[in-house]
Amino acid sequence: MSKLRILHLVGSAYNDFYCNLSRLYAQDCLTGIADKSRYDFQIAYITPDLLWRFPPSLSPEDIAVTKPMPLFEAIEFLTLQNIDLALPQMFCIPGMTHYRALLELLKIPYIGNTPDIMAITANKARTKAIVAAAGVKVPYGEILRSGDVSKIAPPVVVKPVSSDNSLGVSLVKDVTEYDAALKTAFEYAEEVIIEEYIELGREVRCGIIVKDGELVGLPLEEYLVNSHKPIRNYADKLQKGDDGNLYLTAKDNIKAWIVDTHDPMTQKVQEVAKKCHQALGCRHYSLFDFRIDSNGEPWFLEAGLYCSFAPKSVISSMAKAAGIPLNELLITAINETLGRKTIDVL
Repeated sequence: MSKLRILHLVGSAYNDFYCNLSRLYAQDCLTGIADKSRYDFQIAYITPDLLWRFPPSLSPEDIAVTKPMPLFEAIEFLTLQNIDLALPQMFCIPGMTHYRALLELLKIPYIGNTPDIMAITANKARTKAIVAAAGVKVPYGEILRSGDVSKIAPPVVVKPVSSDNSLGVSLVKDVTEYDAALKTAFEYAEEVIIEEYIELGREVRCGIIVKDGELVGLPLEEYLVNSHKPIRNYADKLQKGDDGNLYLTAKDNIKAWIVDTHDPMTQKVQEVAKKCHQALGCRHYSLFDFRIDSNGEPWFLEAGLYCSFAPKSVISSMAKAAGIPLNELLITAINETLGRKTIDVL
């Protein structure tokens, strides 16, 4: 059996934060799925100066000594590499859209959702409109631009329309808190979404994978929210260490944990997540956040259509809890991407 040559598309053309976030997950992925009998890896590392590097690893040392290339040289290099498929691991909007579109132009199949779907789901308001049209409950909301005044009375959640990892998100309990919350949110986007606050309940995330063309719901991941901490913020997800690198903070079974599959909410949320997957036109996998109200009704919050296939990636963790090891999860995605049984699980 010939080895698959997989391109890991890493970094960010937007800023250092997303560049480091991508490298964090991609490094874990490279270690987690390493199997020299199956795969031959090629790394493409893009930095905010728009230059490309093709280092042998993602260590700072290897990146530093690898020759940077402009786009036209990188394309020429890639066309000579006999890439079988790509694994995009870029989390900035250009990475989710332009660089995936580039893979399509180069006729390199890739795991994950298409640029148009990624562009839609990067905008929380557009995503909500689509899933609401499919019959999914969404919090009532409105979009504000600079100078607009909200007509929704608190409590509300204020968040940038297009940001991840809870950057710029605030809970407004009183009208006097609106100005500060809006100022923070507008630092991350030109449009801000105001949503009615859904009282707790619970907050969960649900992953869907596609296997042999069928949608498979994964165990839920639940997040620590309560009356003292009613919403999650950036610090609940990431933190920067003394060495300047980013570290995951929601992987300790304290801030987040896998829900027992016998929990009555599991099947209910999975069915709603499948509706979201189909309404948005997702492929291979999807991931959605829900707020569960005190009556046990799930309300859609947002989509996060990422899976780096790192052991700590959310979908990987959910799959593991379902008895699907990382290598099987990857092979399932590869088979869906290439449209045939290319390799089997050992």
